[in-house]
Amino acid sequence: MKVAIIGYGKMGKQIEKVLKDKNINDYVTIDKFNPEADFKEFNLESIKGVDVAIDFSFPDAAPDNIKKSVDNGVNLVMGTTGWYDKLDEVKKIVGNKIGFIWSGNFSLGVNIFFRILKDASKKFDKFNDIYDVMSYELHHKEKKDSPSGTELMIGNILKENLSNKNRLVEDKLDRKIENDEIHIASIRGGYIPGTHTVLFDSIADTIELTHRVRTREGLATGAVLAAQWIYGKKGFFNIDDLMNELIG
Repeated sequence: MKVAIIGYGKMGKQIEKVLKDKNINDYVTIDKFNPEADFKEFNLESIKGVDVAIDFSFPDAAPDNIKKSVDNGVNLVMGTTGWYDKLDEVKKIVGNKIGFIWSGNFSLGVNIFFRILKDASKKFDKFNDIYDVMSYELHHKEKKDSPSGTELMIGNILKENLSNKNRLVEDKLDRKIENDEIHIASIRGGYIPGTHTVLFDSIADTIELTHRVRTREGLATGAVLAAQWIYGKKGFFNIDDLMNELIG
């Protein structure tokens, strides 16, 4: 399996390390802004012989990189966030032409956290007249999207499994929150790789569920695992398809 790493910044270099640790040494790096990368552009020359590309670039570049992958028959792991308003369009473009897997977060720990959160939400739903729910995230000052893809996934898990919640509020809230709304807040600053907390709160007590990233290694490991999984496949997948196969 030959891999193309699209985006050779901190995440790209971590992916490179994981590939080497797994003895996957046939890879190229693509990044127009990093002179250390093998290629500046994602084109026919840079992806010659590539089986799977792993994209951790920029939100604005993601849709074009997806189209290039489809046009050139290269399977794609899409780890870049901030493009989800085009999700339906991308699904049509991909079809069964290539294998495509996306996620707001490829960390195995986060995706286990999602399953814990789904189960907890179903239990708290039986007491939704007692417990309310909210969520917040902390990320480093260079994070470009807010809320993050991970935080939106958390919000959607809560919304789907709490029968009294129908809407997410992502912006500043300068009014009383409605009973069917979930407020998700984002804080940017410092060097925090990523922290996500969900609170189930009542008059009597608060239950907190938190996932705290220490390094980017978990993301990179999950992305490389996704690349191995999507290799040779065709179709449109997300991280749930991979996790269902791994842990049910």
